[in-house]
Amino acid sequence: MVERQLTLTEIALIAGTRVALGVGIGLLLSSKLSHGERRAAGLALTLVGGLTTIPIALNVLGKKSIAISSEIRPAA
Repeated sequence: MVERQLTLTEIALIAGTRVALGVGIGLLLSSKLSHGERRAAGLALTLVGGLTTIPIALNVLGKKSIAISSEIRPAA
C-alpha cells in the first residue's frame, strides 16, 4: 500500500473541488432554478470542480510515497 502525506491546505483544496463538482452536478439534476440558470450554474461549477482537480491530483500523485512495511507479527 502506498501512503502519501498531505498538508491541511491540500486536503481543503481536494475537498473544495469535490464540493464544487458535486454541487454543479446537483444543480444540473435539480429543478429549483429556471432551466437557463440551472444549466449555467451547474456547468460552471462542474467545469471548475473537474478542471481544478487535475493539477491537485497531479501534485498529490507526484509526491514521494512513504514505504509501509507489511510484515506480519505473531500474536504473543
